[in-house]
Amino acid sequence: MTELEKIEYAKSFIDRLANGINPLDDTPIPEDDIANNVRLSRCFFYVSGILQKEIDRERRKSPKENKPERLPFTITQEQLKDFGYSPNPLSATAVARKINWLVREDIEQKKIEKLSYRKITQWLLNIGMIEYREWEDGKIKRFPTDEGEAIGLVLADWDNYGRRTPVIYFTEEAQRFIIDNIEAVIATEIQKGKTSYPWGTNNEETDD
Repeated sequence: MTELEKIEYAKSFIDRLANGINPLDDTPIPEDDIANNVRLSRCFFYVSGILQKEIDRERRKSPKENKPERLPFTITQEQLKDFGYSPNPLSATAVARKINWLVREDIEQKKIEKLSYRKITQWLLNIGMIEYREWEDGKIKRFPTDEGEAIGLVLADWDNYGRRTPVIYFTEEAQRFIIDNIEAVIATEIQKGKTSYPWGTNNEETDD
């Protein structure tokens, strides 16, 4: 990892903590957890701002060079055998991260792109396992359909600073469904649109 990549990686953890998300498994931090304290959250946001300034500084220092273009994400069935299915429901981001871990050397060497969680959710939208519906606050959010629930998608809602929002999680059964259909997921074209944290416009997550 370069110095810039290390700082960006550290900032991604701080950003999740600032927004009440456990950076290790992308689950909401319980309200009574000290890490969810408002004062700590403000400190995390402050540190994130400092790190962003350092990132901007490092980028200005980095010489511009023609970098080889990364190939699209790819993974073999042999590599997928090492996927560790979690008995606890995971977010789409966590599922994508576990898949990327299996080919981490190629990703770290910038040979291939990462698999984005957006491909997973877009594919599920395309095949009718997820749909957009109106949430209680009047905003449009993602929900599992009956078919989605049948393959192991579960809906949870959590409170972030007084705002409830629905979040989709993948049970072990749903994780297996994604792995069994990984080629279709990889081939999915992501629909461009507004993204935000889970409590935002489309209850979308953030990539690593």
